[in-house]
Amino acid sequence: MNEWGPALAVILGIVEGLTEFLPVSSTGHLILVGHALGFTGDLAANAEISIQLGAILAVVAYEREKLRTLLSRAMGEQADFRRSIGGGTESLSLTLRRSLVAHPHLWFLIGLGAAFLPAGLVGLATHGWIKAHLFSPQTVAITSIVGGLIILAVEARTRKPDVQQLEQVGLRQAIMIGVAQCASLVPGMSRSGSTIIGGLLVGLDRKVATEYSFFLALPTLIVATCYQIWKSRGVFQQEDYVALAIGLAVSFVVAWIVIAAFLSFVKHHTLRPFAYYRIVMGLAVLYIFGL
Repeated sequence: MNEWGPALAVILGIVEGLTEFLPVSSTGHLILVGHALGFTGDLAANAEISIQLGAILAVVAYEREKLRTLLSRAMGEQADFRRSIGGGTESLSLTLRRSLVAHPHLWFLIGLGAAFLPAGLVGLATHGWIKAHLFSPQTVAITSIVGGLIILAVEARTRKPDVQQLEQVGLRQAIMIGVAQCASLVPGMSRSGSTIIGGLLVGLDRKVATEYSFFLALPTLIVATCYQIWKSRGVFQQEDYVALAIGLAVSFVVAWIVIAAFLSFVKHHTLRPFAYYRIVMGLAVLYIFGL
């Protein structure tokens, strides 16, 4: 099955929905499935990235209440912050320190923007080269193994987390998680895995790190996917968009289920099962495709 159409879109939608928010790399799995089905080339690369939009919308739908509350409170805090700046009764540095405590929702959004920037800037500069040289099963296999070993090393630590509420993620922690997200630009490293591990390393509870990864996915994947869809407008024909819409719908439904299940899982379990899966999968891919 190497012709882009509804049947292939359903398969890719299932793969995307299953893997986007787990620490196993959705891009890596889409590359592997595409090679296994003979669906490769420019159309395949563009379809595999564009289909992520369904999973992004699943996060928006699943976290809609938190997003509404976050945005509403941040708007109120932003107005209060502007009034405190305009008062001019204390230094700017002291005002900012007070604001970090008094306006957690506002600074959470600012932190998300700051966390997006490192991978956004590096990705903009290197995306073409990465897509041309690293979108291969061999790359996915090696990075899958490396990522699995990193997960095992981080999970072996005994440090007690400092942050156990999503709104407590500070600006410094957000920036560090954003730097960790840069690793996910290499196919197979996993955006979710990189950001969750980054969160654990800066003191986030496992569930908080996972949920923060979901929130950080919004600006990261929305910008990347919309940019890719715009760039690929000359690659897709009119009939191709019907299949793409089917794939988006499938990835939306599957991703919704995975988000709920994964958040429940990390409350009581480590990420070790995913690390073992990554290592076994990587070795199997190396065996099948060779170095």
